[in-house]
Amino acid sequence: MFIKLLFAFISVPLLELYVLLQIGRWLGALPTIALVIVTAICGSVLMRSEGLLTLQRIQLSLQQGQMPTEELLDGLLILLGGLCLLTPGFCTDLFGLSLLLPWSRPLLKSALRRLLERHLRGCQIEIRLP
Repeated sequence: MFIKLLFAFISVPLLELYVLLQIGRWLGALPTIALVIVTAICGSVLMRSEGLLTLQRIQLSLQQGQMPTEELLDGLLILLGGLCLLTPGFCTDLFGLSLLLPWSRPLLKSALRRLLERHLRGCQIEIRLP
């Protein structure tokens, strides 16, 4: 797991730097900086609105006496999308926006659900009473 994280922490910034330089070469420095700022602003507005909608759906599920599992997964993906938007760059912005958009999030949510189910199947819970 450490090797995967190390690879991600090295490769993602390098990829972002490469893409920023290529877009900067194509558009120029100021339009590239402006584009990064605009995507961050649009993403933060989208994150706020989607987060509030998800919070309302969580409250509604709880009022109905249901466990809000789908809504909690949505909330997790919205949080991850917001974190990706905090990182300057186009690749992380695109990934973050895909986590925030209501029509692309279900695809990523199903992948996250499968990953969590696979991980939880391997766990064993042991209860010890005193």
